Amino acid sequence: MNVFSIYRHMFQIQDLRRKILFTLAMFAVYRLGATIPVPGIDLDAVNLFQERQQAGGVYGLLNLFSGGALESFSVFSLGIMPYITASIIMQLLAVVIPKLSALQEEGESGRKVITQWTRYLTVVLALIQSTGFTFLFHVGTFTGGIDLVPNYWWGRVSLIVLTMTAGTAFVMWLGELITQRGVGNGMSLLIFISIVSQFPFMFGQLWFQTADVGLWFRFIVVIVLFIAMVVAIIYMDQAQRRIPIQFAKRVRGRRVMGGQSTYIPLKINTAGVIPVIFATSVMLFPALVVTAIPSDNRWVTAVRNWVDSNLGGQSGGQISWWYVLALFGLIVFFTYFYTAIQFDPQRQSEMIQRQGGFIPGVRPGRQTAQHLSHTLNRITLPGSLFLAVISVIPAVAGLLWNIPLGFAGVSILIVVGVALETMKQIESQLTMRNYEGILT
Repeated sequence: MNVFSIYRHMFQIQDLRRKILFTLAMFAVYRLGATIPVPGIDLDAVNLFQERQQAGGVYGLLNLFSGGALESFSVFSLGIMPYITASIIMQLLAVVIPKLSALQEEGESGRKVITQWTRYLTVVLALIQSTGFTFLFHVGTFTGGIDLVPNYWWGRVSLIVLTMTAGTAFVMWLGELITQRGVGNGMSLLIFISIVSQFPFMFGQLWFQTADVGLWFRFIVVIVLFIAMVVAIIYMDQAQRRIPIQFAKRVRGRRVMGGQSTYIPLKINTAGVIPVIFATSVMLFPALVVTAIPSDNRWVTAVRNWVDSNLGGQSGGQISWWYVLALFGLIVFFTYFYTAIQFDPQRQSEMIQRQGGFIPGVRPGRQTAQHLSHTLNRITLPGSLFLAVISVIPAVAGLLWNIPLGFAGVSILIVVGVALETMKQIESQLTMRNYEGILT
């Protein structure tokens, strides 16, 4: 079966066709909102800034995750990132707060409560971030000195902040609608469409930067590098270590139960892209903080200048080797940290023992937990190094050639990961109806 016939079968199934069309319609609404500017800004100043702005630096990364909405100061400027940040915070709090942990174990009712708290936290984070961005756009930190918010007074600022916060709440609602009535995870798909929508601009800007100096071969190298990274991410996403599990036979009445063998699939990259998002957020934090601190003191000025020059705090700022090394180390650290949160060897060992299973050659109980922990630590190392290398390759290429690359490794990781997960869901729908899957 060729690819075109597979796509035809996707739209022949009425239920699946309705879900795909609904998802595409929500994408259109999201992209439309990303072009509507908030009230109270200087549109001429926005147009001037868009002509001058570049793809690199901290601002370029924030603009990438918003799908270009930040550069136009639209109602969706914050995108879905406040919700993602709130979700990550709630996951971390569930590890240290027993009440949240108990809610997670309650099932659907507990998840509804956590989801509601996540929404409230999203609104709070959106209020804080929108206030900060409004101030930064007024003082010209991210805009090269261009004031996008003239007549900076509390009435105008309140209108802008409330509009951006309402936009974030609307985007959060769109994501939940896609999850309920569309195909795939709505929040992930909104980030996916935001990043993909910026690829034409970023590659076009890269072409003009390289063609002007007669180094068009660098553009070809970047394209080849981009494709190689996509292939490597797909390969690593499917890689897993299978731990064999054998279940003992049990006799209950006249029935013989158990005796089967299965396995625990431990992915090489158990944590997914969450460690990259954690590390990127940590690296963005000092750059955002120093831009809002007045530089009257010479020591504060020195710190601010160092952060700007080494962490890309200014608009279009070139990321330095300090940034690359720090990001690499943080990704490795957060990979181990988040993997430990996601997979508990002790709990898994107890579950296997309760079900009458065991790992061949390993005693149940404490030794099984130690075996799982040892295996997980060994496979996490190559997974963490892979995430770190993929994340810093574009930054290293930009440093070697002195050109700011708009796409970052984290953006490619997110795009490929979300695309694979969505295709798997569509494939399961096709398989249920005796059609061949896309990935198969």
